[in-house]
Amino acid sequence: MTAPASAGARVLLVEDTRALAELYRSYLRDAPWSLDHAATAADARSALERSGADAVLLDLRLPDADGLDLLREIRGRAAPPPVIVITANGSVATAVAAMQAGAADFLVKPFPQERLVVTLRNALDRARLAREVATLKEAVDRTSYCGFIGAAPAMQAVYRIIDNAAASRATVFITGESGTGKELAAEAVHAVSPRREGPFVAINCAAIPRELIESEVFGHVRGAFTGAVADRAGAAAQAQGGTLFLDEICEMDLALQGKLLRFIQTGAYQRVGSTRLEQGDVRFVCATNRDPLAEVKAGRFREDLYYRLHVIPIELPPLRERGEDIVLLADRFLERFAAEERKGFKGLSPDAEAALLAHAWPGNVRELENAIRTAVVLNDGPVLTAAMLPGRVLAAAPPAETLAARKPAPLTSAGRGIRPLAEIEREAIEAAIEACGGNIAQAAAALGVSPSTIYRKRLAWETEPAQVG
Repeated sequence: MTAPASAGARVLLVEDTRALAELYRSYLRDAPWSLDHAATAADARSALERSGADAVLLDLRLPDADGLDLLREIRGRAAPPPVIVITANGSVATAVAAMQAGAADFLVKPFPQERLVVTLRNALDRARLAREVATLKEAVDRTSYCGFIGAAPAMQAVYRIIDNAAASRATVFITGESGTGKELAAEAVHAVSPRREGPFVAINCAAIPRELIESEVFGHVRGAFTGAVADRAGAAAQAQGGTLFLDEICEMDLALQGKLLRFIQTGAYQRVGSTRLEQGDVRFVCATNRDPLAEVKAGRFREDLYYRLHVIPIELPPLRERGEDIVLLADRFLERFAAEERKGFKGLSPDAEAALLAHAWPGNVRELENAIRTAVVLNDGPVLTAAMLPGRVLAAAPPAETLAARKPAPLTSAGRGIRPLAEIEREAIEAAIEACGGNIAQAAAALGVSPSTIYRKRLAWETEPAQVG
C-alpha cells in the first residue's frame, strides 16, 4: 500500500454502527494516520473541540442528528477539515446534497479498503496543498508584518528570514542604518517564535554607562558597588525562557564581551559581586548600525564573539531603497497622527508623494515618521501637500529646470522629424535617471510617475529593444 503524503494526520470517524466502525478501523490499520471514533454527533463535536481533525469520515445516519446538518456545522468552523460522507443511499440526490453542503467526497456502502484509503489520501493531500497555497499567498506581497509596514521585495525577504529563523534557538544578528527598525525586527523574531509567551528584554548597549552595563546585563548583589543597596536581577535573569535583545552590541566594552561570550557558550553567568554561577535560558538577538566585521578588524569587537552571534544575519534595507514603501508608510503615519492630533487629513497630494519619493531619507523610517508628524501638527487638511512638509524634505527634490533642459527638441509643425512617442518617452526617462544620479525613485518623482512604472518599462526595453528610425 502506498503511504499517503499527509502522514501523521488525525482522522475522525463518525459512525454509530460499532461493527462498521471496527471494519473501517481495520481498513486503516496500516495507514500512517491516527483514527478517533465518535458514535454520535455530540461525541463528534466534543472530539473536534478537544483535539481537532485533519479529515472527517461522516456517516449521514446518526442517532442524535442529521448527518448533513453536522456536515454544514463542521464546514462552518474556522479552518474546517475536509469531510468525506459515508452513506448507504447511493442516489444522485444524496450525493449532490452532500457536495452542496461542502463535502470533499462521498463513499457509498459497502466500499472496499482501497477505495477508503485512496479517497482519504486524496482529501488529505488536497487540504494540505490548499494550506500551502494559502500560506504562500499570504507570504507574497505582504504590506505589513509584526509591526513592519512595507511591501518592497527587500522587506519581503526580511519577513521570510524572520519566519524561518523564529523557530530556531540560533542567535540572530540584525544590521542596518539607524532608523530602519532593528528593534522591531528583534520583537518580530520573538513574536513568531515558540518563546513568544516568555519575556522580551531589550538592552541598549550604547545608552548605558560603561561602568553599569555589566550590572544591567547580569545583575548584581547587595554591596557589589557604591549604590548597590539590594540584590538586583539583570536582563539575563529577566529574559529567562524568552529573548534577550542586545541593541548596539558593537558599543559593548571588550571586557564585558568576554563574559557575554562565556554566557552564550555555557548558559552560565555571575552577578556583579557574586561568586555563585547562575544558569540562563535565553535566545539572543543582537543589532548594530555599524559594520561588525570592520569593528572586529579594528580590534573593538571580539572575533570569537562575532562568530558566536552572527549565526542568522538579517540586513534591514534603508528606506531610500524601498521605493513606494515610502508612500505606504507616510499614509499610515498620516492616518495615525491625524487621529492623535484631531486633524482632518485624509491623504497625501501627488506633489507630496513625489517630494517624499525624491528625498534620500538619511534618517530612514524614523525621519519619515517625524516629517509626517511635523506636517500634521503644524497644518490641517483634508490633503497633506508638499508645501506642508519640512524644508529638509523639499530641498532634496531635483530642480525642475534640470530635467527641462534635457527635454527632446519640439516637433516641427510640418510633421518632419516626428519620432515615435515610445522613443521620446524612453529618452525622457533615461535623461531623468541620469539627471538624478541613477536614483530611480527621484527620477520617478520628478517625472510624476511611480518607480514601478520605470522599472517595468526598462525591463521591457531590455527584452524588446525599441525600434529607432
